Amino acid sequence: MTMRGNGSPTAGNPPTCGACPAFQDNLCHIFTDAMFADALANTTVDDHYAPARRSLWRAGDTIGRVPVICQGWAAASATLSDGRRQILSFLLPGDLVSAALIFEPVSHCAVDAVTELRYRAFPRGELQQALSRKPDLLAIVSRISADEKARADRLATDLGRRGAAARIASLILALAERLRKRGMMQGNTMDFPLRQHHIADAVGLTVVHVGNVLAEFRRAGLVEINDRSLTIADQPALRRIADEL
Repeated sequence: MTMRGNGSPTAGNPPTCGACPAFQDNLCHIFTDAMFADALANTTVDDHYAPARRSLWRAGDTIGRVPVICQGWAAASATLSDGRRQILSFLLPGDLVSAALIFEPVSHCAVDAVTELRYRAFPRGELQQALSRKPDLLAIVSRISADEKARADRLATDLGRRGAAARIASLILALAERLRKRGMMQGNTMDFPLRQHHIADAVGLTVVHVGNVLAEFRRAGLVEINDRSLTIADQPALRRIADEL
């Protein structure tokens, strides 16, 4: 397997798969599996770099390869005809942009870099071949698809039944849980590069409303928010708010 970088000349060295916190939980590790060494010897894996706020794909774009986030955060979203945006999911290190892209090349949502982003793009045909030769890998695809479905269900519940404070609490707790599974939490503190407009687009509220809720969370001692980090100071109380329907 060979790797080819085509990002910015200031992007630095491409990420190392073994250092990825979600390496064993996604599909990347099949490309270093000895079982596929011969079949994948001539496979080219592209490394990409994107600056923050860069639009990567629009809904309906054809994506030639299957992208996996290596470093940084991205947002998958849908945009209405009047320009309003609904963020469907935040993509974290180790995440496939979409499990559906393993089987079809068309993106069903827009994807934008929230932070500086590195991602690796795998050839779809070789990935499908590997899945057919090692059926237990289908369990990983199934889990990834189930995780995507669970996030979609949570979003539908949040937007349909939860109030403003519960939506924001639910989002914070869900992100913390995903980062914790990757070993990317320092106690109850996580990297939190989201700005209020990201949160507003994710929970269907105005920026002003989001600001008011976060200010109330801070006053109540539920969270501490610094420039790029968030600490959950009172998780039981935050969870009680998130559970309010």
